[in-house]
Amino acid sequence: MPRPKSDDKRAAIMAAATQIIATQGLGAATAAIAKEAGVSNGSLFTYFDTKADLLNQLYLELKGEMGAAALGGLPDADGRAQMLHMWSRWLDWATTNPHKRRTLAQLQVSDEITASTHGVAGQTLAGMGEILERSRASGPMRDVPAALVFTLCNALAEATIDYIIRDPGHTEQHKRSGFDALWRMIG
Repeated sequence: MPRPKSDDKRAAIMAAATQIIATQGLGAATAAIAKEAGVSNGSLFTYFDTKADLLNQLYLELKGEMGAAALGGLPDADGRAQMLHMWSRWLDWATTNPHKRRTLAQLQVSDEITASTHGVAGQTLAGMGEILERSRASGPMRDVPAALVFTLCNALAEATIDYIIRDPGHTEQHKRSGFDALWRMIG
């Protein structure tokens, strides 16, 4: 009879994978991830069938965490206020979780992440997409494909996050400047 899986061990593997991928890249050995997690390499494969399975599960977990952070405490307000809230929380998550942000960026472009996983992640972030859609409904980007608008928003967020990291003493100013640019683009 196989041993029951431990939520703590799975969480340790996910945290270790985040750390190792952020520092070593997607080519990092599963043995390094297992060692960082304090489990045997064989135990890692008790939780994940393959390295690709681990990467896909990690991608979903990080996307879900980012989305939950962005939407947490969402005010019952107009589209601009909701968009500002989501923007601010998204940037806060990214700047306080640099390893998660770096790992997520690598996973986002990895061929190991399946179309199905990307689809599930999209559903996970549906709340963010709904706010973006409402925000751009009567703006200059209303007729542009949603995927392009989201890509542009993400690029603006990444640039703003990078700037905040380089100049943390002016975080709120940079968040506001980035949002003002975003709102001029979509609002």
